[in-house]
Amino acid sequence: MHWRDTHTGYGLVTRALHWGMAALILWQFVGMGLRLLLGRTPLVSFFVGTHAPVGTLLFALILLRGCWALANRGRRPSHSAGLVGMAAQAGHGLLYLMMLAIPSLALLRAWGGTRPFAPFGIPVFPGREVELGWATTPANLLHGELAWILGVLVLGHVAMVVLHERVWRDGTLARMAGRR
Repeated sequence: MHWRDTHTGYGLVTRALHWGMAALILWQFVGMGLRLLLGRTPLVSFFVGTHAPVGTLLFALILLRGCWALANRGRRPSHSAGLVGMAAQAGHGLLYLMMLAIPSLALLRAWGGTRPFAPFGIPVFPGREVELGWATTPANLLHGELAWILGVLVLGHVAMVVLHERVWRDGTLARMAGRR
């Protein structure tokens, strides 16, 4: 089993980052979905209480994953040729863009807000006496909405996996699951 990517499959590090981030993103959506469905309950409070630390961890992992992808750029399995390959690259690009933008907006909001930001008890930003509206307003407007767009993109990503596996039978899932 390779730890780096190859032309025929993804390495252990890429797979661990992919599936770990998938689990954390699912955690975030479960929590926010429960919040929408149930309102304020102890279960929802538990999930919401983990939202900022998990989001911070996700942001660190997406930065690490981006650096790792660049380091493995010439080694990774290539996308299909033609329009399908271009669509795959565009879809992955949008996923990465959303995964960077969403936590960036949350960090901007935390930096400009009045409450201290200390994920996992580590002080990152002290609370301000006066909120910086130019920092918090865009984040308040876009963070959640872009997250739901990310959710749609993730569903599209999963749908494409099903298409690859059930219709095209090209082994795409096997490359990401480590069976190749």
